[in-house]
Amino acid sequence: MTSFINALPGAVSQGLIWGIMAIGLYITYRILNLSDLTVDGSFCTGGVVCVMLMVNGWNVWAAMLGAFLAGAVTGLVTGFFHTKCGIPAILSGILTQLGLWSVNLAIMGMKANTALNVNKYDLLVSLRYLQDVNKGTRPFYQHPIFVVGLVTAGVIGVMYWFFGTERGCSIRATGANENMARAQGINTNVNKVLGLALANGLVAFSGALLCQYQSYAEINMGRGAIVIGLAAIIIGEVAFGHFFRNFALKLMSVSLGAIVYYIVIQAVISLLKIDSNYLKLISALIVAFFLAMPYWKQQYFRKKKTAVKKED
Repeated sequence: MTSFINALPGAVSQGLIWGIMAIGLYITYRILNLSDLTVDGSFCTGGVVCVMLMVNGWNVWAAMLGAFLAGAVTGLVTGFFHTKCGIPAILSGILTQLGLWSVNLAIMGMKANTALNVNKYDLLVSLRYLQDVNKGTRPFYQHPIFVVGLVTAGVIGVMYWFFGTERGCSIRATGANENMARAQGINTNVNKVLGLALANGLVAFSGALLCQYQSYAEINMGRGAIVIGLAAIIIGEVAFGHFFRNFALKLMSVSLGAIVYYIVIQAVISLLKIDSNYLKLISALIVAFFLAMPYWKQQYFRKKKTAVKKED
């Protein structure tokens, strides 16, 4: 139990970082109603771009902006495949993701990983900062939970504002009913491309934060990101959906879902003393459980309703 409690701050920090990625996925999965598999590649792209820019002398904010723009470009490529080449969205994402593996490797100079020394660079977040704050050698406002929490609040605020604008509402209309949106004179193809670019920009931004937190970029760091993102969305909807109806609160529920996911992962590892080599299997089982919850819930209420009708 002690090891679990000690690991909680790290789990919450990682949950917040991955929560930003899940918000990006929410844009395509829920708002645009598209299955975008680009995220496994764009997450890594954001990380490697941020690391390489900082290694080459860029400050952290410029590197983060570069990571966001790089991720947006990956979304534009997926959008081009889908809207201009007529390739289904899910296949477009797979193609982009496949190509990004080589692109990400090239960005890192054909190396599988690149270190980002926390002692040499001024990072926004770092696991070392978490430890230093706990020891009292750093001020509390540099704690990863505080920093990433503020960043998450900023992202949610910007997304709430954007999707309240005319362009944002047209993107939401495109995902809700594409045919009706087109009948109203909305260019749905432009909205799809823009939505994919924005979503993957946020995913890459999250990847940049994670690379700073763990102090390195690695070519396979985005593998399985789509699964974590979907788990965060589903957990957020199941656990907080009945209470959070406002759009901003829905985005917050996605971030909270990612935190819950990482806390559960940490609890399983710490309390059950399971070998970390089984982490992928554990993750798959946890995600399957949460993805099945809406179905089980629906079946439960359906049976309950049928039983009430029989009694009447």
